[in-house]
Amino acid sequence: MMRFPNALSRRRFLGGLGTASLAALIAACASPAAPTAAPAKPAEPAKPAEAPKPAAAAPAPAAAPKPAEPAKPAEAPKPAAAAPAPAAASKPAAAAPAVSGPVGLPVVLTDPAAMPKQFAEAPTLNALVKDGKLPAVEQRLPSEPLVLKPAGEVGKYGGNWRMGFTGPADTQNMERHFHDHLVYYDAKVEKVVPHVAKSWEIQDGGKTFIINLRKGHKWSDGKPFTADDILFWYEDLYLNKDLNPSLASFMAVGGKQGKVEKLSDTSVAFKFDGPYYLFLDLVASLNVAGHQTRGRQAMGMYAPKHYMQQFHAKYIGKDEAEKKAKDAKFDNWGLYFKNRNDTARNVDCPTLAPWVYKTAVTQPTVTCERNPYYFEVDTAGNQLPYIDKITFTLAENLEVANLRAIAGEYDLQVRHMDIAKLPAFKENEKKGNYTVKFWNWPHGTDAGFFVNMSYDADPEIAKWLHNKDFRIALSSGIDRKQMNEVFWLGQGDPGGPSPSKDSPASPGPEYRTLNSVLDLKKANDLLDKIGLDKKDAQGFRLRTDGKGPLVLEVTTVGAAFVNWTGISEMAAQHWTKIGIKGNVVQVERSLMTKRLEANELQIRVWSNDGSDTPFTYPNHAMAFAIDSAIGPAFGQWYQSGGTIGKKPEGDILKQIEIFEKAKSTPEAERVVLAKELNKLMAENLWIIGTVGVSPALLGIVIQSNRMGNVPDSVVGSTPGQTPGNARPEHFYFKS
Repeated sequence: MMRFPNALSRRRFLGGLGTASLAALIAACASPAAPTAAPAKPAEPAKPAEAPKPAAAAPAPAAAPKPAEPAKPAEAPKPAAAAPAPAAASKPAAAAPAVSGPVGLPVVLTDPAAMPKQFAEAPTLNALVKDGKLPAVEQRLPSEPLVLKPAGEVGKYGGNWRMGFTGPADTQNMERHFHDHLVYYDAKVEKVVPHVAKSWEIQDGGKTFIINLRKGHKWSDGKPFTADDILFWYEDLYLNKDLNPSLASFMAVGGKQGKVEKLSDTSVAFKFDGPYYLFLDLVASLNVAGHQTRGRQAMGMYAPKHYMQQFHAKYIGKDEAEKKAKDAKFDNWGLYFKNRNDTARNVDCPTLAPWVYKTAVTQPTVTCERNPYYFEVDTAGNQLPYIDKITFTLAENLEVANLRAIAGEYDLQVRHMDIAKLPAFKENEKKGNYTVKFWNWPHGTDAGFFVNMSYDADPEIAKWLHNKDFRIALSSGIDRKQMNEVFWLGQGDPGGPSPSKDSPASPGPEYRTLNSVLDLKKANDLLDKIGLDKKDAQGFRLRTDGKGPLVLEVTTVGAAFVNWTGISEMAAQHWTKIGIKGNVVQVERSLMTKRLEANELQIRVWSNDGSDTPFTYPNHAMAFAIDSAIGPAFGQWYQSGGTIGKKPEGDILKQIEIFEKAKSTPEAERVVLAKELNKLMAENLWIIGTVGVSPALLGIVIQSNRMGNVPDSVVGSTPGQTPGNARPEHFYFKS
């Protein structure tokens, strides 16, 4: 077990690390940088009506080299044996003059007057059009594309955006950049705005939602995207028992499932028996999301019928579907279908996202290229995305990812950056040609100890995990101030699971620290009182069934967001002072998920992101789903409508009842229910908080100085899929 002397904090240690020592460490551990390539120059696109003329652009570069031998970026520090630096990126259609100074937030424009009169495209696509290999941009875009007002300025086309990822289980890394929801959130995650869908209408007092699609919208392979793709999802995926044995809670209100009807090629109706005011918010959030994120679960609200029907038993016969599955080494056609519907693993599956996978997420290098049929443009009529290509390179662990970021090998990395590395990040900003930004997250804890209230494998352990006084004792035995110094460098807010006191969902500032302050006497007294008053020779409390000391298993994931393993080992060290032995087990993320969903974990360490918006991402605030670590069997019961899993009792069931009530409650009145839900979470300590309300989770942003339109400050949000709410499709390379 790690030892954490009170006299030394990681902030002091890293602050004292000299430049020479750090440089030697980076040279020894990090791989050489792979600079970004620049794009080819396009044919001069037409200038939109009334658009102001920009400042003169830099000369256009030569054609981009292959990814294996990229060119050196302009103004970057010179690496050994680097290729010559290219000129500036290609200029899209003329627009407003370049913006200097602070970068704000992008805005989705819905006023028809904002629709550009002419459209332009990336030079790589323009070349294909000239060669007759691709239709003109006007034919690829829908008749009414989504219009985005950039955060800073109209950008430039081209470049290869370099990022890191931690393996096949890290697909959320890509999905947060590739958002493809029917409707989505604005940049502040305050209101729902159009996205894949052009618009919506609410009828029958909130019982019916008409979703209007964009005429002429196309999949990434050029085939039409229509209402049939939504009906295909609903009738042939969602309602198919081989693909979805139980129906989802987001499609039900008042315990009754809704229905989907096709009204025309560009409109569908979602109909419910009662008012469902929360519906659009859920569709915009992570839990429902789109095909890119949920296709592998046969969810996502739509799917490419023209492509996926070749794997579906209804269309090719069950015998043929099973044969295809067996030939591909899958147990049944349903599993194979889900695999083929997963764009991260099947690169042939069409998508509506801004970038298309060219190599699968199972590879050490994942490449994604622009979608030539993407439905979005900027205010000057330039089809987005600006950036040609994204390359994700496997980082075996957090240390490798962070060292590469320090070395300037990432162009924009918002995930897996360790707050404890801040001194090193800041010290190397100039050398790495990057800037460190901080995007704050308002949830309660970046490292929460999720106590499994449905755990039953060991009756003795289960008895204590389910005991509220036992959980309060564990919480009272943690020195959060020391944790904050060592792992957050003093930048976090020590406390429990309740969100920021400034969050509308906060039940009150006093709940931030309720039973979440170090008090060893209180902890020891509680443990004695509940019957754990006998100890072994080492001072550890004994099980009441005569089987030796009571040992809690704490499960962590290594290659993640913050150092959950180190934090857990510190907590285990703290618990020795109250006679509790904690065994910290670090596992690979996919194995953790498998064990979690099998109800095998006693305590899982994770953040409770979403606690600030508990109705749009309730997974980490209540027993909402099978991946809710405070009770996966309870979550399974709720999502299945009570057909499988375990029915919860008491306050856990009360939380579910609050959530159901919120569905039919208008937004203005819903905040009271959110406070009540979080109050129960804080009082029961199903999640034992440590430190939160910080940028530690996904808010330490390493941004190349060559990247433009990246907002200075973004609201960290899991339902909003940060950085997706900042609209990565309009980020660009300045040079």
